[in-house]
Amino acid sequence: MSDERLLDVRNPRTGAYDYRIAAADAAAVAAAAARLRAGQPGWAARSLEERIGVLDEWVGAIERHREALLDALVADTGRHFVSVAEIGGIAGTVQRWSRLAPEMLAEPLQSSSVPGITYRTQLVPVPLVGAISPWNFPLTLSLIDAIPALIAGCAVLVKPSEVTPRFVAPLAAALAEVPLLDAVLGFVQGDGDTGAALIDNVDAVCFTGSVATGRKVGAAAAARFIPAFLELGGKDPMIVMASADPKQAAATALRASVTATGQACQSIERVYVARENFGEFVAELVAAAERVGLNWPDIHEGHIGPLIFDRQAETIRAQLEEAVARGARIRAGGEIETHGGGLWIRPTVVTDVDHGMALMREETFGPVIPVMPFDTVEEAVALANDSEFGLSAAVLAGSLEEAEAVGRHLEAGAVSLNDGAMTAQFYEAEKDSFKCSGLGGSRMGPAGMRRFLRRRALIRQENAPATIEALAERHGRP
Repeated sequence: MSDERLLDVRNPRTGAYDYRIAAADAAAVAAAAARLRAGQPGWAARSLEERIGVLDEWVGAIERHREALLDALVADTGRHFVSVAEIGGIAGTVQRWSRLAPEMLAEPLQSSSVPGITYRTQLVPVPLVGAISPWNFPLTLSLIDAIPALIAGCAVLVKPSEVTPRFVAPLAAALAEVPLLDAVLGFVQGDGDTGAALIDNVDAVCFTGSVATGRKVGAAAAARFIPAFLELGGKDPMIVMASADPKQAAATALRASVTATGQACQSIERVYVARENFGEFVAELVAAAERVGLNWPDIHEGHIGPLIFDRQAETIRAQLEEAVARGARIRAGGEIETHGGGLWIRPTVVTDVDHGMALMREETFGPVIPVMPFDTVEEAVALANDSEFGLSAAVLAGSLEEAEAVGRHLEAGAVSLNDGAMTAQFYEAEKDSFKCSGLGGSRMGPAGMRRFLRRRALIRQENAPATIEALAERHGRP
């Protein structure tokens, strides 16, 4: 009798548990890690151009498996448009890092402050990077750290979410067509126990997920003296100044709040509006929210996909019920709907809220938009900063200058000015996660690759080295 531990996987559009994976145990994870470690020295010894060429070859293989990969992502997430974008983004990510890498991996000879001494900083890749990725963008977030690490010369072991694991099989089939990459990139399936085993076998860990799990990952990494790069939750605020156009601001807030059904870390989850525009803003937001359609029954129609993780529906329902019990008003949406067995919620606008409600304090991760008025800029900034999170934020104003003046006071790692959730649109700007929203170097910008490189100083003495006489006591005589 097999002692293999099997995990059933739910289809978010049908509610049926129609897929199953075998959870890798500690021995299986250790074996996968050992295989990748064995391949890493040869991979790092290849030239940068060779490594980039191998990744380009993999991009071609992924395109050959595109149909199967798309089918798997759609089944994983219940979304078609976003799934197409996830697949298309792989080539762009490889191209971006390939363009940046030559300058970033250069090791120029440099002068020191001491005459005759020069040095070179050797960049040594971390042998094995582990990545534990979430369910909301399964393909993108499995590879967002892996690709720069591979280009840097590391091997990478990925543990995707057990909630959305179907994409791994077609992605691995494409990987098998590129043996040089297959030797240094691997996937292990499973739940939290598999993730814990991964941390025990790698030299650095990247984790994307909740604060609660991030704390456990950080503690486990610290116990092993390995770096942990944690991208955690958010409760992103948006401030709408009196100078902003209410109709345009409402349209921006809606899009920034409900993209990917609000199941994105950079989604706007709190909106603060200047009191003089509050009524008009809410009216525009409600009208726009009521025009948004579900992508049901036709996945190619509408704007809002299903809630991927059924437990998230309970979080949303509980937050809304508690808010209403405390006096909040639901102005649009607000109901968890069942269609075809899947769970859905339309864009939900909530007013009469305050910071005593979980809806304004805890991550919602759904298309819910609580809106609150403010009277002064100082009050708006204080409300926006009244959170344990500090992932990102947004300011809408009549000019970019005014928006930036306010944005500079927000306790968040990235602030979108006259837009919202802009961190999903480009990757060049380095940013840190403030407060409980994360820990470790920036995933974005050049730091996204430098995290995986250790620095070895090669210090050159170009003069004759000193002898013991340099330490003679006579040099200290008055």
